[in-house]
Amino acid sequence: MLDERWVTFFSEGSRVVGDLFLPTGMQPGERRAGIVLCHGFTGVRELSLRDYAQCFAEAGFVTLIFDYRGFGESEGPKWRLIPLEQVDDIRNALTWLSAQPEVDATRIGLWGTSFGGAHVPYVAGIDPRVRAAVAQVGFDTGETFLIDVRNESERSELQRQIEEDRRLRVLTGRGRDIDPFQRALENPHASGFMAEALRRHPHMRCLLSWETWEKTLEYRPLDVVAKISPRALLLIAAAQDTVCLPAGYRRLYDRAGEPKKLLTWPISHYDIYAGEWFSKSASEAIAWFNTYLKA
Repeated sequence: MLDERWVTFFSEGSRVVGDLFLPTGMQPGERRAGIVLCHGFTGVRELSLRDYAQCFAEAGFVTLIFDYRGFGESEGPKWRLIPLEQVDDIRNALTWLSAQPEVDATRIGLWGTSFGGAHVPYVAGIDPRVRAAVAQVGFDTGETFLIDVRNESERSELQRQIEEDRRLRVLTGRGRDIDPFQRALENPHASGFMAEALRRHPHMRCLLSWETWEKTLEYRPLDVVAKISPRALLLIAAAQDTVCLPAGYRRLYDRAGEPKKLLTWPISHYDIYAGEWFSKSASEAIAWFNTYLKA
């Protein structure tokens, strides 16, 4: 069986909670390649990440999953979701994993899904410690994630709400909250997955500030993805994705340098977490990490 450990580290002064998975059969003093895994929008580490982390550990990698600040078991301002603050959490996770005696700090990988699938190209673009990166069903810019999936009237309303909330925060010191799950539960491609996720992990239920939407609109992994090369980037897109449109990954791929690879599969956003497509996505990631981390 895998050696699983409950771990903590600090990110910008707050205690972050995670799980570390060690491959079986490690010898005293042996160091393996390590992988940090990043979950999606408002996610917790129990949701989908454990399955991938265990698969990667069974393939011989030391893997780390964790809750971002403010979510799950981690400390920090409750439910505060600012993309660049999560980027800091990921980079601090890389630092912690690199410091572990079982890990070769020169062979560090990064994997992420959905919102984490946007964080991966951003972090890999600005942090040269990431030697190989795998991102799935994410996006290239906040506009793709929030604007391109809406019709014209919805876009106008979103912008109005963001501007009104910004004004409220400045004038009163407090903004308004929004239920991030409402839109997902109304999406026929997302409702089943999200309803089951909330049933199994009720502590996922949260309210977000409108500032989250404002700062997400400003978030642009596309602007730094070219800096990843000559380190390796694998992107896995879902052709029928209505949450993170696959065109975003095509733009990331076109701007990235070699070595790079883009896979586009005939599935929707949440199909990748179960059955055949989970196995396929895990296998592709393992093959990528075997090529670029174990060499």
